[in-house]
Amino acid sequence: MRLGLAQINPTVGDLDGNRRLILGAYRALVAQGAELVVFPELATCGYPPRDLLFRRGFVSDVANSLAEIAAGTGAVPALVGTVEPNAADAGRPCFNAAAFCRGGRVGAMARKCLLPTYDVFDEDRYFEAATGPLVITHAGRRIGVTLCEDIWTNPQLGPRRYAGPLPLDQLDATGCDLMVNLSASPWCLGKEHVRRRLVVADAARRLGCPVAYVNAVGGNDELIFDGRSLLADAKGQMVVSLAAFREELRVVTLPPPGGNAPEEALAPADAAADLFAALVLGLRDYGHKSGFRRALVALSGGIDSAVVGVIAAAAFGPENVTGVSLPSAISSAHSRTDAQELAANLGIRCETIPIAGIVAGGEAALAPVFAGRAPDVTEENLQARTRGVLMMALSNKFGALLLTTGNKSEMAVGYCTLYGDMCGGLAVISDVYKTQVYALARWINREREIIPRSSIEKPPSAELRPGQTDQDSLPPYDTLDALLVGYVEEGLARAELVARGFPEPMVRDVIRKVDASEYKRKQAAPGLKVTPLAFGVGRRIPIVQRYAG
Repeated sequence: MRLGLAQINPTVGDLDGNRRLILGAYRALVAQGAELVVFPELATCGYPPRDLLFRRGFVSDVANSLAEIAAGTGAVPALVGTVEPNAADAGRPCFNAAAFCRGGRVGAMARKCLLPTYDVFDEDRYFEAATGPLVITHAGRRIGVTLCEDIWTNPQLGPRRYAGPLPLDQLDATGCDLMVNLSASPWCLGKEHVRRRLVVADAARRLGCPVAYVNAVGGNDELIFDGRSLLADAKGQMVVSLAAFREELRVVTLPPPGGNAPEEALAPADAAADLFAALVLGLRDYGHKSGFRRALVALSGGIDSAVVGVIAAAAFGPENVTGVSLPSAISSAHSRTDAQELAANLGIRCETIPIAGIVAGGEAALAPVFAGRAPDVTEENLQARTRGVLMMALSNKFGALLLTTGNKSEMAVGYCTLYGDMCGGLAVISDVYKTQVYALARWINREREIIPRSSIEKPPSAELRPGQTDQDSLPPYDTLDALLVGYVEEGLARAELVARGFPEPMVRDVIRKVDASEYKRKQAAPGLKVTPLAFGVGRRIPIVQRYAG
């Protein structure tokens, strides 16, 4: 049997565009000899549609679009991820479903059984759960149809989240010759290994049949989908793997019943290369799907803005990116020259807008009110907020997407200025720790110097007061990042962090800063998710809370 894997990049809510994308992929794969074409989860409307599902008419519009897709199918069937209205009087208003389309009509509907409600997922808010997976018969094979979470049930993934029978157990009991999984699985660092080893391979071995896994690709809001669709044989060996971070259509031949195909040789994953590709894809799709074709970056001469500048040039093209240097009265000479050198290396336009006069005017205006009070962080932040005002003005005037440059380490402890350097439309590296930023910069410079060496080697500084460095206020970043992973991502308590070897005063200070900065993060631009737990929709800590741990 020849199976068409349609790894496509849908846009949330673009029903017309997604329909054209689906039908174009279907026709292309049928022309290549596919006998069944499989699309990602919720391909008709894009994933995740979130509260669009509550919009009056949205679900029925998706159903109408699906009918048009089905009308475009012939003798070769297609499994298309979609939303199915729930006709029952009780329960959620719709199902997360896969439509079996053939001969101009929808012949059957498979419904998702396991609805995730952890991390960025909130599917139980919208969908009714099915009681079991659908098995269809096509081309002499019994094909079990599952959707994404239905196969994420390996005990090594963590505690069991769902009561009742699991879809893989049900398929194992009924028997099938092939299992297909329609997925929209967001990417994070290291996830591809878990997906291959603990999800797809485990499902194939448990069922004793080939497994085809078709994943979405692209960026929607903060989520990045890496594709990497797979075909595994009955022993769990990967015989086909599609591209990472780009669309691909491929026809694959299933191993014969009881037989195995040669395992595909896979190049070892490069974490920095994956991270860069993910950030470029996430930024490009966020910008283009939102209607932006140009980007703005404030270039400080530091490593964070340099890395964001490189990502922006790769995502939008150098001709569509403008870097802006905004020196103050205390800015170092190397901050200006490093910014200009980076822009020249990237081939992007670079503007210089001095802010000393504007800051002085602000200080003069505030002087009567501030009389008798010594200068402090207020005056430092006046510089950052002046830069924010000017960058937003440029964004408004030229219709360019302003990119913020704060990293996860800074966002965690509040080492950022609200309405200052936090101004922007997308926080590109807000889920990238500072140590990862350094690794990314070294990877970018692996063949030639793109980011100036000075930007990488000099002590990091916000340059809001003379001689300032980040380590005046923070632990060294390698120590800070390890502590933050424990507290933010692993949820460790203070005593557990101390037991790991972090000094108790440092732990107390960092935890205080993380908790006190929640109000800032709630007002930050959306950020691209690249770690298992990012600030944003997947982490819902109250702003006003007094739990000390």
